Amino acid sequence: MSKTAKKVTQRARIRRRIRAKVAGTPARPRLSVFRSNKHIYAQLIDDAAGTTLAAASTRENGGGIGVDASKAVGQRIAERAKEAGVDRAVFDRGGYRYHGNVQAVAEGARDGGLTL
Repeated sequence: MSKTAKKVTQRARIRRRIRAKVAGTPARPRLSVFRSNKHIYAQLIDDAAGTTLAAASTRENGGGIGVDASKAVGQRIAERAKEAGVDRAVFDRGGYRYHGNVQAVAEGARDGGLTL
């Protein structure tokens, strides 16, 4: 197994373990984070209905992936959550370590007024 395939498999295993414990409800949706090489994405998901309530990413303003851009994504998702009538959420780190850009999204959401 190549090094890349091993990393992908390990992340999938961690992600399944997290998703077994974390679920979004209409009152407290799941704030899911996805990180690619170029961008970072965040979604508020109601798992009971299977719908996305709000979404934000660095693709909207053409910004790259960095701690400052990630924090701005967190603040934007908090703004959109308030528009959707949501003030609390559970954080789903998506199998990534709670460090750097993933942590910046969570801190930006908290700064924007979302309770995680």
